[in-house]
Amino acid sequence: MDYVVDTIRENPELAIFLTLAIGFAIGRVRIGTFTLGNVVGTLLAGVLVGQIGVEVHPLVKVVFFDLFLFATGYKVGPQFFRGLGRNAVAQGLLTVVLCVASLATTVAAARLMGYDSGTAAGLMAGAFTESTVIGTAGNTIARLDIPEAEKTRLLNNIPVAYAVSYLVGTGFVVWFLGSLAPRLLRVDLKAESRKLAEQVSGGGAEPAGTRPAHSGWDLRAYRVGTLAGRSVADVERAFAPARVFVVRLRRADRILEGTPDLVLEGGDVALFAARRHVLLAPPVPLGEELHDTELLDFPVAVLDVVLTAKALAGRTIGEVAEGHGRGVVLVRLVRAGEEIPFGPNTVLDRGDLLTIVGPQEDAERTGRAIGYVERPSSATDVVFVGLGILLGGLIGALTFRVGDVPLSLTASGGALIMGLVFGWLRSVRPTFGRIPEPALWVFDTLGLAVFIGVVGLQAGPTFVAGLRSTGPGLLVVGFLVAVTPHVAALLFGRYVLKMNPVILLGACAGAGTVTAALRAIQDEAESKLPVLGYTVPYAIGNILLTAWGPVVVMLTR
Repeated sequence: MDYVVDTIRENPELAIFLTLAIGFAIGRVRIGTFTLGNVVGTLLAGVLVGQIGVEVHPLVKVVFFDLFLFATGYKVGPQFFRGLGRNAVAQGLLTVVLCVASLATTVAAARLMGYDSGTAAGLMAGAFTESTVIGTAGNTIARLDIPEAEKTRLLNNIPVAYAVSYLVGTGFVVWFLGSLAPRLLRVDLKAESRKLAEQVSGGGAEPAGTRPAHSGWDLRAYRVGTLAGRSVADVERAFAPARVFVVRLRRADRILEGTPDLVLEGGDVALFAARRHVLLAPPVPLGEELHDTELLDFPVAVLDVVLTAKALAGRTIGEVAEGHGRGVVLVRLVRAGEEIPFGPNTVLDRGDLLTIVGPQEDAERTGRAIGYVERPSSATDVVFVGLGILLGGLIGALTFRVGDVPLSLTASGGALIMGLVFGWLRSVRPTFGRIPEPALWVFDTLGLAVFIGVVGLQAGPTFVAGLRSTGPGLLVVGFLVAVTPHVAALLFGRYVLKMNPVILLGACAGAGTVTAALRAIQDEAESKLPVLGYTVPYAIGNILLTAWGPVVVMLTR
């Protein structure tokens, strides 16, 4: 055992990997529906391992923190800039109200309880599950003109307050938004979700509003009878407003593609693609149904397309399908990393990722019309990432003083801002700056975990003493700081902004950056629709709450 401990002390990188292993194992432990998650698990693991006295160079956590912040900005950049537009004013205002309320309640509680700036910063970071506050507040404390011993004490108080208030911030907020908030608003969330689903889908949604739009599509072959002499385009128009495609047909011993100008002849066997209910009760007689294995068996392309076309941004899926979607089916829509439910009336945004399925030629044509087709690749544009963090750091390092407190975005905050800009640029010009999902996961999840783990390692020797000094009162304060802003945002959104309750609850989860609460709201609603209110507030909330780190330090000194 002495050998293991001495080796870990002499090789601190081993302590980091041990912390990650233990932390992610703790994060998986489930008590009912509650889990600590990787972040708190890694922090606690770092505190535990840190008891043996491991010294890790501060540069390690800074590097990984910058990667995490850049990845965060990159993911939400398109939605952040969309939130500045007119179509998302209500969600943007709600987010500002919640985030300003979070700052006000944190500062008020810290002054009332006599907490120092380190404890106040940790309280905000934990109550709103916004780990970036640890970094931005810590960077500000490190630049204060105070004795080193005092800096160390303040910095070590951050993870103590964070660990305690995080448990409250996650557990109570998830319960509050998922269970209590609908009752406070006096709404039936399931019924409201069904109503919203009908609006989103143009009246054709499933009762829970959660089935993907491609379900029910079918391929069937029919011998051409009364349709003979009509072109493919004319036949397809006859089924309007239903979407029906003549994919291909057999003429004698030849297989022909169903181009719009192709004229059907008697005896042809045509392959139709449409929703099953349309084919079962067609408004136009299709003829005798046949089972033609060769006609039915053909390859289809599955393409991921980033919407970049200015003319299509802000238009509904139904409008885009009518103009450019012949022969293809939309099977998935992802916005800001979240898969969202959709229907003909769903409005598309720049940067949305659409997964379309159809014959190769049709899918490629539609992909070009929508924007940029993402080809499968595991390569990351490291030049893009490196320059983004460098430029962000140069901007963020600029400092101005308010009294004796130096204020700046910090280099890490600059990485977040430049991540927003570069993420937006990627959505507009997706020919460069690719970061595949697995790489983004490493930057995001592992970047934050290493940062939090090192924070725990550094705070380990003094963590228990700090926990004793704050006392159990921090739990009560954490509860009030976590819940009060959400109550204010709920009332403001419902009675001032007149927001739909399904969208409102999703927006509150996003503004408070509590993803676990979104899942609870979706479970309560039995629908994925709350995510429609989540993405824009999540993007704006990440920025505002991160920016509050230095502000909290300044206001609680």
